[in-house]
Amino acid sequence: MTASTGGRLFVIAAPSGAGKTSLVKALLQRIPNLRVCVSHTTRPRRPNEIDGRDYHFVDVPTFEAMIAADGFLEYAPVFDNYYGTSRTALAEAFGRGHDVMLEIDWQGAEQVRRRTTDPKSGRAGCAGIFVLPPSRAELERRLRERRTDSDAVIARRLQDAVSDMRHYHEFDYVIVNDDFERALDDLERVIADGGRELQADRPQLRPLLDELLA
Repeated sequence: MTASTGGRLFVIAAPSGAGKTSLVKALLQRIPNLRVCVSHTTRPRRPNEIDGRDYHFVDVPTFEAMIAADGFLEYAPVFDNYYGTSRTALAEAFGRGHDVMLEIDWQGAEQVRRRTTDPKSGRAGCAGIFVLPPSRAELERRLRERRTDSDAVIARRLQDAVSDMRHYHEFDYVIVNDDFERALDDLERVIADGGRELQADRPQLRPLLDELLA
């Protein structure tokens, strides 16, 4: 999906704890014309979060009314809550001539690809980026370092992470967040229409994927 003003659409997904949100926040400081489309969610707002900046926080009936009105480009239930990207918010960002990044999960990314694919060319109107952790052990360490979840929740997140990572090949690019600055440089190259060496099917990823998906 692109706007008449030429804005480009990127989708970025990752398992919980891979560092996607930190990478995107740092990327916004590097690329002035890039915007993140703020998602809607039904999950409770955390103490450090601001409505309209981190998410648009709504209740379940409001979210479901938006679904019924076809108000979302994509939406999905994640950890017992809804998350979605409103068509209006995306159109507003494109209307200002910005490139737009969607921070979503693989289910949402699949919806965006399907709904933005040109029926004539078969080409999707977005570029997909998947972020991987450098190991399962490091992923667990990062989740525990947050100190926001119980052991049971962390165990569930780790289990779900393996399921999420099995969808890496549905994306155009894969970035491994081992060294943060290097991963940020890689992400910037992809946005700058480079990064061909970061394509998801590169054979160098095989040993890491074998460990992550075992």
